[in-house]
Amino acid sequence: MISFTIITCTYQAAEVLGRTLDSVLAQSHGRVEHLIIDGLSTDGTVALAEDYRRRSDEDENGHRVVVVSERDRGLYDAMNKGIAKATGDYLVFLNAGDVLPACDTLEQIACSVADGETLPGVLYGDTDVVDVDGHFLYHRRLQPPSNLSWRSFRHGMLVCHQAFYARTDIARQTPYDLRYRFSADVDWCIRVMKAAQTQGLALRNVGMVVVNYLAGGMSIKNHRASLKERFSIMSRHYGWLTTVAMHLWFVLRAVLRRGR
Repeated sequence: MISFTIITCTYQAAEVLGRTLDSVLAQSHGRVEHLIIDGLSTDGTVALAEDYRRRSDEDENGHRVVVVSERDRGLYDAMNKGIAKATGDYLVFLNAGDVLPACDTLEQIACSVADGETLPGVLYGDTDVVDVDGHFLYHRRLQPPSNLSWRSFRHGMLVCHQAFYARTDIARQTPYDLRYRFSADVDWCIRVMKAAQTQGLALRNVGMVVVNYLAGGMSIKNHRASLKERFSIMSRHYGWLTTVAMHLWFVLRAVLRRGR
């Protein structure tokens, strides 16, 4: 049975972290490593994480919890630290406030990989968006395709970052590019998929909702800067003309939707 590393990067996240930790603690799958990479929070985040580590140890659920709190150079630097420490077959980033939808979510994802088969490069699934109280708001508008490739992201980030399980060996070879402040996750997913394709590895849709994503986030709060970075990233991977053409289509699509 495959193993997972969940990476939660935190800073002043005490208000929303608890439900994230509880959702991982409740997982029936035993081969789970949870890395909490904190940026020297002062609001009780670290105390919550340490209490969670103790509860997990007492539960004897087979989970391994590691808490690190130290200065970093921002979110994506913290994510790179998590990648470097990960020991599971797959890793995924679960932000404070995001939750695994059911206690058997990881078990079901693991069951999508048959014993003895070559591990797919990426496992991915659907996303539901929730509010700060954890209540369902809507299914994520961009839906993951049945057949994903690195070229798919020309049409936008079709797979939510928190629904993207990358093989750890590939992730370690493709750390986040710290030149990007708001959209390095888009670039990272594309590069992981490119690396998987180069190695002839499948990208597998597990056919289920794998994360309840908290509405908001860094790229939403810095929307304009994020869009500029995404344009740069898409131009780099798909070419300038293709990127311009796709953005014109995005604008036309938004106009058509407003007109309905």
